[in-house]
Amino acid sequence: MRDITVLSGGMGGARFLQGLLHGIATGRLPGVDPDAVVTVVANTADDLWIHGLKVCPDLDTVMYTLGDGIDPGRGWGRRDETWSVKEELATYGVEATWFGLGDRDIATHLVRTQMLDAGYPLSQVTEALCARWLAPTYGDRLRLLPMTDDRVETHVAIADAEAPSGRRVVHFQEYWVRLRAEVPAEALVFVGLEESTPGPGVVDAITDADLVLVPPSNPVVSVGTILGVPRVREALRATRAPVVGLSPIVGGHHVRGMAEQMLTSIGVEVSAAGVGLHYGARSAGGVLDGWLVDQGDADQLARLHEAGLAAAAVPLMMTDPDATAAMASAAIGLVAP
Repeated sequence: MRDITVLSGGMGGARFLQGLLHGIATGRLPGVDPDAVVTVVANTADDLWIHGLKVCPDLDTVMYTLGDGIDPGRGWGRRDETWSVKEELATYGVEATWFGLGDRDIATHLVRTQMLDAGYPLSQVTEALCARWLAPTYGDRLRLLPMTDDRVETHVAIADAEAPSGRRVVHFQEYWVRLRAEVPAEALVFVGLEESTPGPGVVDAITDADLVLVPPSNPVVSVGTILGVPRVREALRATRAPVVGLSPIVGGHHVRGMAEQMLTSIGVEVSAAGVGLHYGARSAGGVLDGWLVDQGDADQLARLHEAGLAAAAVPLMMTDPDATAAMASAAIGLVAP
């Protein structure tokens, strides 16, 4: 296998990619060429404009993580960050101070915004940013592609007794950062998703791959939005490559993030099998050939097999690059000839 494509959200996808690349570099992945090319198709439906700057949280989390610039404690933003701009804005009473932009992080958003204002599409802007973060280490063996160049945003409807309709809609980032996903999500609204088109190289990265991996990212607002871009789901169904996913639900709960809230909002069972069945088997019109669950969820394998999915139970906690590389190896082994 030389060409591997990964559909990624932010923190979970970035950590999985670290382990995948570690596994390639150390020769731990069966049948994978040591010079394999990894293409990451990243979710952009979390993007927002704040203080006049275009912020792409998932793109940046993947870029910073793989470029060794991420803050390891938070799992997002820059290492050794300072917050002078945020503090100064707060003294002016500027809105949206709940979304903190660190001083070093702001530089990325300034460059991105200036390039977008100059007419460059997001895909070209991302390529330019990755020339700093990824190219020095990986050269042309790692590509980061936005799922689309079009503006797509995820919004969440929540209960609000003071609103005329009894509910109000907030941007996904406000739901996650300011509200901490502590109020029920009554519905999700994906603005612009149905009208979007795949970013340059996205469809080819799927159809020409030797392997497609779906990491334990949020199945609704990360992987789900990538699948919602027209032609992406069809490309997954048509590709000659096996498509394997790893469950973000372990023992009935998400490990980190808000997968439980998002799955509940769309009526999907919060379980390892529930997410696998939500994606579905390609043999039955879904997008997966194989699905890994945690060893503690082995009792759910029968349901997955009955649905036409190759499935196995292995440790799925990404405790370090070695453990994550072992997860990637198990995913490959699930569909290896």
